[in-house]
Order: sequence, then C-alpha cells, then structure tokens
Amino acid sequence: MINKNIMSFIILSLIDIIVLILLFYITAFIRDNLYISNIPPFNKIEFIDFSFAIIIALFLFFNEKIYSFRYDFWQESKKIIKSLFLTYLLVLTILALMKTNQEYSRLFITIYFILAIFLIPIIKIYSKRVLYSFDFLKKRVLIIGEESEKNRFKREFKINFYLGECYDEKNYDTVIIISKNMRVDRLNSLIYKYRDISGGVYIVPYITDINFAYSTIMEYSNIQLNSIFIENRLLIKKNIILKNIFDKLVAILIMPIFIPIHIVISILIKVDSKGSILFKQPRLGKDNSTFLCYKYRTMYENSDTILEEYLLKNPDEIDYYSKYHKYKNDPRVTKIGSLLRSTSLDELPQILNILKGEMSLVGPRPYMLNEAEKLGEDRDLILKVKPGITGLWQVNGRNNLTFKQRNELEVWYIKNWLFWDDFIILIKTIKVVILKVGVN
Repeated sequence: MINKNIMSFIILSLIDIIVLILLFYITAFIRDNLYISNIPPFNKIEFIDFSFAIIIALFLFFNEKIYSFRYDFWQESKKIIKSLFLTYLLVLTILALMKTNQEYSRLFITIYFILAIFLIPIIKIYSKRVLYSFDFLKKRVLIIGEESEKNRFKREFKINFYLGECYDEKNYDTVIIISKNMRVDRLNSLIYKYRDISGGVYIVPYITDINFAYSTIMEYSNIQLNSIFIENRLLIKKNIILKNIFDKLVAILIMPIFIPIHIVISILIKVDSKGSILFKQPRLGKDNSTFLCYKYRTMYENSDTILEEYLLKNPDEIDYYSKYHKYKNDPRVTKIGSLLRSTSLDELPQILNILKGEMSLVGPRPYMLNEAEKLGEDRDLILKVKPGITGLWQVNGRNNLTFKQRNELEVWYIKNWLFWDDFIILIKTIKVVILKVGVN
C-alpha cells in the first residue's frame, strides 16, 4: 500500500501542475481579448515555450517543502506567494539574458503570476478539504506534554482541516513533544526515543510568547551549540518607518471610499438621535501620550443617567464589565449605534487618527486613560507602539476575551510583529466583521 505522505505528495503536486497549466490558457484568453490603447498586439506563444516557467515554480514549491510538511494555511500561502514572485522575477531575467523578452508578452507573464498568486492558495483550501476528509490520508500525531497544552493541539487539529492531522496515541505517524514545564533530561530522552521510532519529532518550545518561526539560528560548530537570535521587530526604527508609510498610504487610498460612507452614516446618526456625529475620547497612545480617538457617536446624549438606572436594576452587569470591560446589554447604545458597533463601522473615523500619525491600521487597542494601571507589567511594552484600528485580539474572540487575555495577545503581537501578520490580521478582520464573530 502506498504511504499516505507519498499519496498526499503526488495528489497535491498534480493539482498544482494542472492549475498552473490551466492558468496558461486562461491568461492567453484574457490577454488575447484585452484591447487597450498603447498596448502592442498579443504575440501568441505555445505552451511548450512557457513550460520552463511552470517548472521553475514547481521547483521552488518543492524547495519550500510545501509538499513535505503540512503547514498552516497562512504559512503555506506565504511560501507559495514567495515562490511565485521569485519565479516571476526569474522568468523576466532569463528572457532578458536570452534576449527573447521581445517575443514574450510581459503583460501576459504579469497577468499569469497575479492569477496564480490569488488562485493557487484558494484552490489549495478546497483540495485539502476534500483530500483530508478521507481518514486514511490524515497524519496521525502523538502529543506528549501537559494535558492543557495537549488539548490546545487536539482542538486545533479538529478545527483546522488544512493541517490534515489528528490525535492518535497508538498508530501515530509523528510525535509532538511540548517542552513546557518538562525536565531537560526527560525531554532529551523523549527526543532520542521517538526520533528513532517515527523518523523525526516536533518540539514545542517552553517559551510560548515568542514566535521562533522567523528567528535566526546561529550555529557554533566548534562547540556543537546553537543560539536563537530574538528581536522585537516592532521597535526597530526601520520597521516603524515602513509601517507608518504603509498605514498612511492605505488611509489615503481609502479616503475616496470613506467620504461617501461618512456622509450616509452622518445623516443616519442625526436622524436617529440628538447629538454630535463624532464621539471624541482621550485614549492612551504611543510612549504614554494621550490623543483624541475618533468614533461615530453610538450612544444617547444622556448616557450616564441611562446607565445609572440600568445598573441599579441589573447589578450583574457590574461584574461582567470588571472582567470584560464591556456591558452585555448596554442601554446607552442607539439603534443606529448598535448597527455601527456590530459591523465595526463606528471605528471608521479612526482613519483620521492614522492620517494624524496617532494610530496604526493594526496594533493594540487604544486603551482608555482609566485602564492604564490595569495593564500592569505589560503597560510599558504596549504603550511603546501606536494603537490600532484592529488587532490580534479582534480576530481571536473580540468581546468574548477577558481584559487579561486581550493584553496577552497584544503583547504577543508586539514581540513577534511581521508585515505578513498585519496582512493576515486585516484579512481576518474582514471575515470577523462580516460574520459578526465575538459580537454581543
């Protein structure tokens, strides 16, 4: 019987080959029917003449080990995009060196790789959903470690079909060893034991608030030791400048969409209840500064009086607020305000805060002044960066998280920041807003 890893390898690589070939004909059709002035007519090329590009792309896929390891969707997508972008540059370079670039349409090549970057990750979602629905193709994993940590992996295997993995104590293909609170001698003995049985083991580091995936490992060959270089990327000046430029650029591009939406929302707020359109509140900003955070007004003018009366009748809401820093059923919220909050449109004016340099697209939430002391030992780190319109806590439970859990996610984000993570959070935010995940 064929090994499940080999079968998975063959099927997934064949799907990619078929998709890359089909994309050639789809792109040829698009380019052939694209009539734009100042663009030269399309010189049709044969598939055999373009096949070298597909071979390069597949070689880079193999090199990134996307068929050997069962990566998470976002990690694999990053590797696919990286491979396709490198292929695009290599193809243009090869054609230029061979002096045949005039025979190939650069627009055709560009359209081909843009389509590939968007379509291949999407097709992989559906192909893996079908592929790993067959139980015999799932990778069976033995997990060794504390019960609470084991349960986290078990839940992930059940929820994340893309991994194609399941927990199995007896007939396992590989082993994950969670080193948290484990003695070094026991960890070493487990590694030696299961490395020989299963051919290799995965080690989960006991330091859980650092993402080692993008760290640099230094090798000291003379003394047979390694060191892991860890840096706080969001506090590096170069990264701060790049993130600020990205934020401002996106905010400027959004303005033509923002203005008509702002006009409509402003009219609805005025019709719904008396008061101003914008709600301005002092919030904690970068380096312990304060700034006026903009939101659409979602409450009645006499909100304090309304809340007082409500809390007298519903004292359980006081305990809920102390834990989540939100009310379960806030009586101060207007009808249009409730809609704006559930869709997160109430935070749209914070684009102005971005343009003023006070906020970022992605970052920690803008904390209220009276929450400063509640941040505890995390305060200094959280207030070293600009707060964001969205963040890791918003795509991992939103209002269902406690105040402490939000802080932990924000500290993790700051310590492990990457541009790619910002992109993932922005995409997930759209999903969370549409599906109203964590809204109450």
